[in-house]
Amino acid sequence: MKMTRMMAVAAVAGAIAWASIGIGAQDNTMREARDRDEIEALMWRYTRALDTANAEAYASAYTETGQFSAGGANPTKGRAALTKMIADIKARQTAAAAKGEPQAPMYHMTLNSQISFIDKDHARIDAYYQTVFGAGGQNTPPRLAAAGRSVDLLVRQNGKWLIESRDVAPRD
Repeated sequence: MKMTRMMAVAAVAGAIAWASIGIGAQDNTMREARDRDEIEALMWRYTRALDTANAEAYASAYTETGQFSAGGANPTKGRAALTKMIADIKARQTAAAAKGEPQAPMYHMTLNSQISFIDKDHARIDAYYQTVFGAGGQNTPPRLAAAGRSVDLLVRQNGKWLIESRDVAPRD
């Protein structure tokens, strides 16, 4: 009788342990699905801020110490420097428009992206990208300005995903 009761207790304990493993895996899957949605929304906001030269919105996609680089040489580090980088682009666009130079819209596109979770608060995005200047009228067709590969490292800070570093010419 004692052996049967002990076996029953062990069986119940095993079933509870097995179920909790399944629940934990399900929780991770649901968290990662939410995180993917949040990361995709972050990258959309980042891209729209870049295309519209909205310096504050662009910099807000990064951590306070975040950085943008093209192959690691001379990275732009920190929100103040990132804001200035985009504000300078906007100033050049405004000056060109004031001279009557046509300004075609700019579109940054991310292609074949893959989000990998390093842990619950860190992720990496590997992707290809294209930058296209839109048509500037009937006589100026769209043109490819850039194409390449990027690596983004993201971190969750205070419950919010942010770009820690973006490299548009990675060496790996």
